[in-house]
Order: sequence, then C-alpha cells, then structure tokens
Amino acid sequence: MDLSGVWEANMHDMRWAEYSFAPNIPAMTPWGKERYLAAKPSYGPRAVDASTDYVNPTTGKDVGCLPPGVPRIYIQPFLFEIVQTPGRVTELFEFDHHMRQIFTDGRQHPKDPDLTWMGNSIGWYEGDTLVVDTIGLNDKTWIDRGGLPHSDQLHVIERIRRPSADALEVNITIDDPKAYTKTWSGYRNFKLRPTWNIAEFICADNADYNEEFINKSGAYSSPNPSKQQTKPPKPSK
Repeated sequence: MDLSGVWEANMHDMRWAEYSFAPNIPAMTPWGKERYLAAKPSYGPRAVDASTDYVNPTTGKDVGCLPPGVPRIYIQPFLFEIVQTPGRVTELFEFDHHMRQIFTDGRQHPKDPDLTWMGNSIGWYEGDTLVVDTIGLNDKTWIDRGGLPHSDQLHVIERIRRPSADALEVNITIDDPKAYTKTWSGYRNFKLRPTWNIAEFICADNADYNEEFINKSGAYSSPNPSKQQTKPPKPSK
C-alpha cells in the first residue's frame, strides 16, 4: 500500500485528541507517576499557564524549539508528508522541519543504539500495513502534550495503514516498563491533503517570545557560545 502524501490530523471533534493519543491516563509506576506529577504541561487536564513544556512553554502564543520526539511528533498540529522509496520510508514534518527515517531494507536495530530525540526506527509491511519499531529514544521528551512521561527504555510500535484513499490511521503501542505498569495503546487519524505542501516553519523565528524560557532552561547554553548575533543591535543615538 502506498502511504505517500501530505497528511493533516483528523481529530473527529475529540477534545483529548489535541493533546494525547487516548482519552484515559495509563497506569504508571511510582517512577512514572512522580515524573508525571512534576510536569507542567501547556495542554490537557493538568495544563497550567507557567508551563515547563519543552515544546510549548506557555499556552497560546509561544512555541519551544526542542524536538517533540516519537510518538508526540504526530500530535503537533502541523502537516507531515510520507515519502516512500526502496528500503526506506521518510516522514517530513512541517513542525520545525523535523525528519524521521524508517528503514525497511531488512536491517535490525543496532545492539547499543545512541539515544536520540527521534530514536532508531525500522519497519516492514504486513499486508497493507507498515509496522514501525522504534527504540533508542532519550528520556527528554513526553509521550504527548499532556505531560505523559517516558524513560530511555521506551519501545514504540506503530501500525500505519490507509483504510481509504484519503485517510491514514496510525495505531501506537507504548511499552516502557520503567514508566508504566503495562503496555498501552492509542491512535491518530489523518486526512489526505493532495493539493497542500509542507510550508516553511522555523522554530528559531519564535526566539523573541521564548528568550526568557530558553535562558532559564539552559537547553542552548554552551561553554563556547557563538559570537554571532541573532538580531542586529539597536542603532546608537
């Protein structure tokens, strides 16, 4: 089945779909619950104005610049495009132009993968369904926009299929024994936008909004900061 195309989230008027994959909060381990209660999300039932969300620091106007990770990238309210080539499926996300590679050439996961924001993804086809297996995710991200945590033991399985010509469904299974007492599942539906294109979205353009948040987070601190200025100095009088 050809999954190629530009896709937009189809939330079916479900309020929880703007921030999560499922309406119910999964059962957590003590470690997971502690992380969940410490989070201050911008969306969902525990949303606060003074959010610690690394992607959406405050509700409404600000956008952070750290990657959402997998599977949260599917919840960001922006388009994404699937491009299929022999041995590889590429997902191109409008949100800050993130890219994800899913290798379908028969390779296995590395035995000791580097921990990254988007993880290491391999896939294979079962009939009309692309099964995606992802490990190697760092623990810096949330599962969703509501603050659901995960550890670096997170294992994500996606089953992606096209039930009709203009629809895409992504069923997601979360396995993280450090954060949750059992595996749990959710889903996301998308609709085809055949005449739309991925637009330019540069997260750094929001730096004026997020300067205080970024400085406090330390996410971009460096022992050898660049001397290049992000915007021209004010002219002297």
